[in-house]
Amino acid sequence: MKLILAIVKPFKIEEVKEALNAINVQGMTVTEVKGFGRQKGHTEIYRGSEYTVDFLPKIKIEAAVPDELVAGAVQAILKSANTGKIGDGKIFVLPIEEAIRIRTGESGNEAI
Repeated sequence: MKLILAIVKPFKIEEVKEALNAINVQGMTVTEVKGFGRQKGHTEIYRGSEYTVDFLPKIKIEAAVPDELVAGAVQAILKSANTGKIGDGKIFVLPIEEAIRIRTGESGNEAI
């Protein structure tokens, strides 16, 4: 099992969700986050004053997937979240040592 953690632009969340559902990824957690990468934010002008916006709004998606779905899930996120512009986001794949469903006590792949 792996945990796929993806940071994407907010307007891409529906496309990513549909792409993951299409390959049978059955659950995910979505969080509104703020951050920056290489672009280090941007400057805006408000009422004639220039100021820097350091932390940009993003969406963090977390999905626990069986090993056989990892490559497909990563490709689905890449295709659906890509705009070709700076700030598209990142995908991280982390190992999961154990998963347990609280309601039934199932563990491993059955828990996800």
